[in-house]
Amino acid sequence: MKQKYLANWQAFLKLCAQMKGKNDFSLLLDLFLTKAEQEDIALRYKIVEELLRSEKTQREIAREFGVSIAKVTRGSNALRVASGKMKKAISKCNHASA
Repeated sequence: MKQKYLANWQAFLKLCAQMKGKNDFSLLLDLFLTKAEQEDIALRYKIVEELLRSEKTQREIAREFGVSIAKVTRGSNALRVASGKMKKAISKCNHASA
């Protein structure tokens, strides 16, 4: 991220952390993100979820969601540097929504 935007990003993260519950957070994201941006985030989440399950190859995931292999690889690379705590939180959320 460009240095000039870093303070703004940090301020946005602070605002997100102040939200009390899923509904408030959803309303905040509705304010800042278009429906297309929300759909893109939801797709990225699903890709990461599938990668964490380790049941399908990256090519199978790309084919299933109609995305490029590069998009799936980006998720895979991000998971390589993600903390165990982050992966556990994502997995826990996946089980809760199943």
